[in-house]
Order: sequence, then structure tokens, then C-alpha cells
Amino acid sequence: MNDPACAAVPHAPEDPLASSEIRTTTCCMCACRCGIRVHLRDGRPLYIDGNPRHPLNRGVICAKGSAGLMKQFSPARLTQPLRRKAGAERGAGEFEPISWDEALALLTERLGRIRRTDPKQFAFFTGRDQMQALTALFARQFGTPNYAAHGGLCSVNMAAGMIYSIGGSFWEFGGPDLERARLFVMIGTAEDHHSNPLKIALGRFRQRGGRFIAINPVRSGYAAIADEWIPIRPGSDGALFMALLHELLGAELIDRAFLQRCTNAPQLVVLDEGEREGLFAFDPAAGRAPDGRHPHNKLAWDKLTQSVVAAYPQGVEAARDLALEGHFNLPDGTRVAPSFQLLRERVADTTPEWAEALTGIPAARIRRLARELGQTALMHDDSLPIPWTDAWGHAHAGVPLRPVAFHAMRGLAAHSNGFQTVRALSVLMSVLGTIDAPGGFRHKAPYPRHIVPNYRAFNDPDKLKPDTPLDAQPLGFPASPEELAVQADGTPLRIDHAFSWAYPLAVHGLMHNVIANAARGDPYRIDTLLIYMANMAWNSSMDPLAVREALNARDEHGEHKIPFVVVCDAFQSETVAYADLVLPDTTYLERHDAMSLLDRPISEFDGPMDSVRVPVLPPMGQCRPFQDVLVELASRLRFPAFTHADGTRKYADYADFVVRYEHQPGIGFLMGWRGEQGNELRGAPNPKQWEAYARNDCVFHHRLPEGLQYRRNWNRAYLDFAKAMGWRQRDCPIQLSVYADTLQTFRLAAQGKRPGRQPPEALRERVVAWFDPLPFWAPPLEDGVTDAQAYPLHAVTQRPMAMYHSWDSQNAWLRQLHSHNALHVHPATARAAGVEDGAMCWVESRWGRVRCRIRCSEAVEPGTVWTWNAIGKAPGAWQLPAEADESRKGFLLNHLLSATLPWGEGHIANADPVTGQAGWYDVRVRLRPCEPGEPDEPFPRVETVPAPPGVLGIGAALRLVVARLTGGRRS
Repeated sequence: MNDPACAAVPHAPEDPLASSEIRTTTCCMCACRCGIRVHLRDGRPLYIDGNPRHPLNRGVICAKGSAGLMKQFSPARLTQPLRRKAGAERGAGEFEPISWDEALALLTERLGRIRRTDPKQFAFFTGRDQMQALTALFARQFGTPNYAAHGGLCSVNMAAGMIYSIGGSFWEFGGPDLERARLFVMIGTAEDHHSNPLKIALGRFRQRGGRFIAINPVRSGYAAIADEWIPIRPGSDGALFMALLHELLGAELIDRAFLQRCTNAPQLVVLDEGEREGLFAFDPAAGRAPDGRHPHNKLAWDKLTQSVVAAYPQGVEAARDLALEGHFNLPDGTRVAPSFQLLRERVADTTPEWAEALTGIPAARIRRLARELGQTALMHDDSLPIPWTDAWGHAHAGVPLRPVAFHAMRGLAAHSNGFQTVRALSVLMSVLGTIDAPGGFRHKAPYPRHIVPNYRAFNDPDKLKPDTPLDAQPLGFPASPEELAVQADGTPLRIDHAFSWAYPLAVHGLMHNVIANAARGDPYRIDTLLIYMANMAWNSSMDPLAVREALNARDEHGEHKIPFVVVCDAFQSETVAYADLVLPDTTYLERHDAMSLLDRPISEFDGPMDSVRVPVLPPMGQCRPFQDVLVELASRLRFPAFTHADGTRKYADYADFVVRYEHQPGIGFLMGWRGEQGNELRGAPNPKQWEAYARNDCVFHHRLPEGLQYRRNWNRAYLDFAKAMGWRQRDCPIQLSVYADTLQTFRLAAQGKRPGRQPPEALRERVVAWFDPLPFWAPPLEDGVTDAQAYPLHAVTQRPMAMYHSWDSQNAWLRQLHSHNALHVHPATARAAGVEDGAMCWVESRWGRVRCRIRCSEAVEPGTVWTWNAIGKAPGAWQLPAEADESRKGFLLNHLLSATLPWGEGHIANADPVTGQAGWYDVRVRLRPCEPGEPDEPFPRVETVPAPPGVLGIGAALRLVVARLTGGRRS
């Protein structure tokens, strides 16, 4: 590479470890959060390696983790606050330096005025941060509902689909137990997901003789070492799961006892038309009607007595044999059926032949896979001799193995049909009895949650008042239409339309909607938008050129439609150029962080685990941790949680806040070393807590007794422990939702059969279609507006193993692995399009076109094209040199996407109708050869942005690297 940042540097001293010291902290080069050791000499960092004492990665480190120093010394580092020059256009990158005193005074005045008048005019949206407990608290205390993190454009379908089904989800909250699995099926998982821990587990799984099947349109990363790769068409995974359920139910390869006791499969659903149609039957004499918040007043049919019984607690008595099939009548004549009967009826026609036409997987292979799943899970008598007692007081001598493990991520989630696809996978795992079983899917503390979790989102417009915190978190889990965040006329309360009738279960918000909605004034105008660590003007947005236009849009008076934009980042991303105010953040080696159980912990199967980062290096230039900035602003604005009654501040900085803030009595951001003696899990704040973490490799791990490690949805000791720790509000069992009656409440409202809140007329049909309490497959929304014959191919992206989003494409070491990208195409697909391997070609969708170079590969499903994401860069951004491959050869598929789809007379977000998950992987494309004489460079191109004041730059970055290697001595 012809890049000054990669030029040769003088030789290091002969003994680079002489007089070195080691500091431990937690990596932040992806979301794995492995333990690392930073080796320093005379205060200068030498290198980073994995911490062998850390329970998560056990010393293993990846390319990203070891390259952390090159993030520290990135030429793109911002080092001082900046203000857009008067008269300069957004996007031109013309700034002037200002002091922190000026920046904080400006923000305090502006945010204070908004909070005193109309708090919802402040919108606060954060990217892939790991401190959402703090940012959400800031938004709640400010009094704005307009807050969310990155989940809506990442994997909210995975989180919501599983949490509303089994109480937990893949990633931080649960995963595959490869230690005891015999069959592992990975679906739609890119090679960077759960990186090092999964690599360790997968390596040991293969050594023990486990069988690994990868189902993905692309065979790369983990799939490259699979025993079998099953290519599948993007967006069709739900059809595969429905066909597998068809086969498993038909062959009786189901865990019938588990379904009877641990799920709502035997609970009776009302079939008669009316207000309770499709909801669970209940006994009015026993209490209120069941719903997502109070699910246990339901009925079942006992086959032994041929009578109706209370599903809980009568139905779980030892002598009961609850019906899973059949049609019955209640004593008052109401027609009912077990929800499992309805599932059987749903999958009756989802045959392997039906799925073959959609997925491209031969019907015979689907049948074999179903048999392999069912037989591996159920045809054995193995169990762990671990005594435990269930929630109903029944003692068990052991825990049966269910050695079939799944893992899935964005490949399932990032489709507009993803919620129901994830629901189908959850039901598939449930009928096999694998939930929190040895060898199956296992929860991680603080999960499992109640179904539906007892966290409603703020939703009452009458309580949105000046200078007043919200009475609930901005984000939550709606359990009925009454919990939607809508105005009296049904219009959205939030700028992103989360929790509206368009996206009722948008539990992570819709970050991808904010800029366009704000520019349109839909549903209202905002004053200030604060974006943290999100590259919305480039790779984090569908159609980034349209987002740039929205950021620059002006009204009839010539004023920006979004009056003030604040960007906080450590690096000069493409989005920084569009800011009115830039706040320079620190890197993960320069600040305190808390990976909290209140947020995104790093727990493992055997017990809760949280971790911290401690400063290893001083902040560069004038950089300040964004956490400290938030605590400072909250104190200046006199938020009640951050100040005393007299207005004086409670906390000196973020580190002080983490130690002394209590979410509940005895519960703070960190679980370890609490109490006056530092020996409690729940206890008073310990002023020496940070020191305790630093002495213990920055990680706290509480290993649960074996009797609390399995079947946690129904494990009495675990449920009591979780309630005592504040993870759950009640200690009742968590019955899995084979049938999601919560969804039916929204459908009944849309059908006009239910009193209370009603959706707008234009959305009734949409809600009826997608809020089905049973999983189903439907094509992605884009298929309904794009001609499949004109655009016959699917296009997807995924992150490379050596890079995480756009963070690392300016990393001098990692750039040598991936400095540019190509479009990977099956040879037969290329031949059919008349495009040669290595040639430039046009990739066209209904929404846009990209010119790029193709590479032929048989490791891709023939109807799919794919590339790495976030490698293509705008010239001038990230302080890459003019000849950098990232801008000269790299490209984004994002230009082929549309953030909206036609809807009636207008438009609606290109997103899942249930959760608002962005449909990144739904676009359909075609290939076309370039004409002779066309430029040998990517299209589209954007103008070069100049370097802002105070950016580190290549020369300074190189000098820092040389100083690190030479100890400051001349060579």
C-alpha cells in the first residue's frame, strides 16, 4: 500500500520489554469486550495482547483487539471541540476551534431552553456505544422521549422476536451451549459476531466431534469451517423454519412433556369471533384477564379428567396430562383449542416442497435436517445429575440434555420479515425443548426476562412537561395497544415513530428514521439533534446521499430544518462534516467504562459477569470522555438524579457516578465488590469499587451454584435469586410463548374488535397481517414493490472479521487486511450477466446504482451478491490519504437501498412492520457490464472534505508510533 501511515519506522530497542509494565482493561474493538493487557514502557504503550486470566476470552485476542493501538494513534483522531464556521455549509467540513468552556456553555444554554419549553425538541440518538444505561437515564431526566441507540438498525428483530417468545435472546443475553451440544446450526451469522468466545467454543466443539452446519447465503468466516454449508436465499429463513416445524410435528419429534409444562402450548385459545377472539381463555373468578404483564390466569384441557383446569398452578400438577391437540368447548359453550393445535394447523401446508421454492434448499435436505435436529435433541436419555426445584415446588434429580444448539444474528434480523422469522426459530427451539437446557440455548444473566418484560416505554403525551423527567424509560416493551407512544389522534409521539402503530414493538427505537423525519417535520420539528458514535452520513444509513440532503435541508425562511446538530466522536467520520458542534471523545484506552448488568453485560452461562475499562493512557489533546460530558451537562441542567435539592451536583464525574449512583437500593451500575466491606452483590456503594475491579483484571464474575444454572425460566432458586438481585420484579415462572397472545391484542384493535386505542385506517390491514400470534413466513416488503424479473438478485453485506463497522477502516494495521472491497458473485451469475471476473460492473436496484469491481466465487448462493460493508470511504474522511484504496476502490452497497418504500399515497420506512428493524438485506438488484471507456473507479463519488482543525493527521500519528517504538529516542 502506498500510504505514509504504513511507511517503515525506525527499529525498536533490542529488548522492547525492558522496564515494561502491564495494565489490564477491556477491549472495545468490537462488542465482544474481551479482557486485554496493555504493555507500556515509560508510560508509552508497546502492544496489546489478550488477558489469559479473563473468563471471557482466556487470553485469546483477534486482529482487531491487537490493533487497538492503531486506533489510539489514528490520523483521524479529533483532539479539540469545533464549531461550524458562520456561513459555511453543512458538509463542507469548515470549522473553527472553540474551548470546552464555550462548548459546554453553548449546549447548556440551548438544552436548558429546550427543556424549559418543549423537551421533545431535543433528540438524542447513539450508535454502537456500550453505556445505554447512562444515555437513557440522561434522556429520561431531560424529559425527552426522543432517544434510542443503534439496535433498530442492527438486530432489534433478534432481540424482540426472542424476548417476546422465550424471555431472552442471542448475543449478550444468551447463546449456544457448545460445551454439551452435539449438533450446532449457525444461521445468518457474520464472522465478527461474538468473535473470540465463539471461536474458542467452536474450536473445542469440533475437537469433541460435534457436527457444525452453517446456513447462510455466503460461506465465509465461521461457515468456512463448517461440516456442511447449506446456501439459502436471503429473507427466506422463516420459510425454512416453518418447513422444519412441519416435519418435526409430523414425525412427533417434539418434547411433549416440556411443551405441556414449560410453554403456553396447552393453553386454550378462544375461537369464537369477538373481543377475545384469538386470546387465551381465562376464569374470571380467578382474577383479571391474562395479558403480557399478567400471563398466568389461563385455562387448559386435562385429558385424564376430560375437563378444563387452570393452566397454572393446576395444570402443572404431576397427575395432569394437558392436551396439546384437539378442539373443545368451555362450560359456557365457548369454542377453544390449545395453542399448539393452532400451530399444527399453521404448519400443515408449510411442506419442504413449499420451502424449497422459496429458499433454494432441496426438499429432501430439509427433511434430513429436521430428522437430524429431532433425533439429536430427543433420541437419548442423557442428563446432568444436578438436582433442582421448579417454580411449582417439584424436585428434579437432574437436567435432561437437549444437545442441539442454534446461533443466529443479523442475517435473520435485518429483513422486514425478520420478527416473525425469529419467532419461528424461537418456536422451533422450544418444541425441541432446548431452552436453557444443557447443549441447547442457554440464558445469561440478567435474562430471562418476563414475557412481556415489565418495562413499558414512556407513552403518555400528557406527562410530557417542561423541566420534568419522564415517568418511564424512553424505550421499553409494549404489552398492548394502550402502551403505545401515540398522541390522542393516533399520530406518533416520538420523532422516529417508535412505538407508534407503524412499528408498535420498536423496543430499540428507529435511529435510521430520525434525520429524514426531522427534516420533514414528521410528526413535528425538533431543535437539536445529538448523535454519538454513529456515521449517519455514510455507512450507517440507507441511501446516505439522501441523508446528507436532509441534514442540509432548509425551510422557506432559509433556516435549516434541523436547526442544530451536535456530533460526538473520537474520529473524523463522514458525519462530522455535517455538525454544527463537534465534541471530541476519548478512545477506550483513555476512559472509564462500565459494561453493566443494567445495560449490555458480558455474563456467561454459569453466572452474572460485568466488567469495566480503566484509563491506561491520558486523553489525547483536549479529548473528554462522552460519559463525563453527559454527567457535566446533567449537573449544569440540574437533573434531579444528578443534583441535590439545592442544585449542587452529586457527582464529580462519570467514575464517581458509577460508584455512587443507585438504580435501586443496593443496585448500581456494577455488581461486584459492593457494600461497605466490598463483599456483597447487592449493597451500599463502595468507594473503592474501581480499585477492586482494577486489581481483578477489570472483571467481576459470580458463578452460580449448578442448581441455578439451567431451566432458569422455571427454576425456583434462580427466579428468587434474580428477584433479589433486582433483575426481575416478580418471581413467577416464565412460560415460553409458542403462541404470542400479546400480538393478538394489536390485531384485534386493527380489526375493530377490541375497545380502546385504534390504529389509523391506513395501517389497519398492515397490523392485521403482521401481528399474527403464530409465526409465519411472508416475503420482505421490498418484494411487493420491486419487479423480481427485472431485479433477479439479492444483495447483502456483512462485516469482515478484521473490522467492526467503520471504526477500523482507518486503522493502519487492519487496513492491510481489508483496504478495499469487491462484489462477490457466483461464476454462473456473472456469466449470465455478461460480466467478467475482476471487471468493473454496474449493480442496479430500483432505488440507485453502484459501479464496482466484481470477484467470482462459488462460496455464494447463485441468486445472491455480497460485499463487506463500511470499507468504502468518502474522500477526505477518516484522514485517509488521497490515494487510499478505501475511497479510490472501495464502495458502499448502501447507495442501492431506499430508506422508505411506497405506501398508499405516501411512503413508509423500509423496515419490519412489527419492530421497525431496518430491512438492510431486502434489496433486489441486477448486474450490467460497464461500457468501454467508463472510469475505472467506483460510483457514486462525493466531494473531498478538508481536514478539520485539530485532527491528528498522518504526520503526527506517525510520529507518535515512532515515539512508541523508540521510547522517544532518536534512531
